[in-house]
Amino acid sequence: MKFLALLAAAALSISPAFADNTSPVGLWKNIDDVSGKPKALIRITETNGVLQGKIEQLFREPNEDPAPKCDKCDDARKDQPVLGMTILSGLKKDGDEYAGGEILDPNNGKVYKSKMHLTDGGKKLSVRGYIGVPMLGRSQVWVRQE
Repeated sequence: MKFLALLAAAALSISPAFADNTSPVGLWKNIDDVSGKPKALIRITETNGVLQGKIEQLFREPNEDPAPKCDKCDDARKDQPVLGMTILSGLKKDGDEYAGGEILDPNNGKVYKSKMHLTDGGKKLSVRGYIGVPMLGRSQVWVRQE
């Protein structure tokens, strides 16, 4: 009987992000599609069925500015710190994917249309940024951290 109580307590203590691999809500490491190196940790949250993603940590090379600002942005994020910045917004569930949102590339300041879908049993997230139609864009794979 004690074993069942311990098992139940352990099950209840599991992080909701691990318990629900059917949602992109959680912490993700984005992998640069050009270099193949991790660039940042991004926390995706959901409010009223709409997803947004904010940069929680940057992985910088020793020769890179450890606290970059979005100097190429031309909206309210202009010259704001990249760390803590919302780069993903407006995505809503549409069948097996999330679409209708936007993603900012802080390196060039450009905002792209965006869509994403979970892969590998919810352990990975395929994120696509594009102009016009999804064929004209680029994709990254993000890896679930929690």
